[in-house]
Amino acid sequence: MLRSFALLALAALALAGCATASRFDAAGDVHSLLVAIRDNDRAEFDRYVDRRALKQSLEGRLMRETNRADMDDGARAVAALLAPGLADIAVDAMIRPEVFRAAANYYGYTPDKPLPDRLAIGGALKYLPDGRVCATKKKDGPCLLTFTNVEGTWKLSGFEGDLADLRGKPKPRKTP
Repeated sequence: MLRSFALLALAALALAGCATASRFDAAGDVHSLLVAIRDNDRAEFDRYVDRRALKQSLEGRLMRETNRADMDDGARAVAALLAPGLADIAVDAMIRPEVFRAAANYYGYTPDKPLPDRLAIGGALKYLPDGRVCATKKKDGPCLLTFTNVEGTWKLSGFEGDLADLRGKPKPRKTP
């Protein structure tokens, strides 16, 4: 019994180690993305963004929001036809360093403050069961930015934050 418990504990530690290693491995690339955003370096920014995955993520999100909206079946059908094109336009228009810099400023990452280091970023990332990692605003909050390991580079692959944050002028949040 004690031996079985010890083996189970070791297995749990090994799995937790993989999750921790993934988070800290991703942290280096997330930091590089933050530097590219701060420096408005489009080439470096594009290196850490998976546009195809972001387009799919936004298209899925548009479809989910359409299905929740109060509209008739005809309007839903039109929205379903338009969603892929709208996702393309949204990604092309919003996924740029200067747009993310405005959102970063809103969340407190202003040019007058140093960027968090790799250790701080790694501690703030949440490991997901499918191997991706995500950034949250609060420790146990929902994922806002999702990163996927693509051929050894962690790339931004999903955005679940408020779309207003990517318009360059995030809308004001109500404080409790």
